[in-house]
Amino acid sequence: MYLVLLIIAIVVCALLVLMVLIQNPKGGGLSSNFSSSSQLMGVQKTGDFLEKGTWILAITLMVLCLAINVAVKNGTEKSADPQLKEKIDKASKPLAPANAPVTLPVAPQPRPAKK
Repeated sequence: MYLVLLIIAIVVCALLVLMVLIQNPKGGGLSSNFSSSSQLMGVQKTGDFLEKGTWILAITLMVLCLAINVAVKNGTEKSADPQLKEKIDKASKPLAPANAPVTLPVAPQPRPAKK
């Protein structure tokens, strides 16, 4: 399920990129007048097919991202290789026993000065 959702998300991303790239820059870019109230993110006509397609693909991508997140519950705990789990468990165990006395390194004692 995860792989299917991931492939669909990649296809939607590619279509979204193409949809954005084929749109005409209708506002002159960043140098346009920002006081225009009829524009929504640089698009003048709200009924434009490219704008609707862009919104649909963007919403689809968001929903797919949420679905992928839900589909991958505890994905790191599932492992097809039992030897890998044994290695991880072995590596995560401490080397010294928990009740061993703690010894700190002792600084070397200074030698007395010769007279």
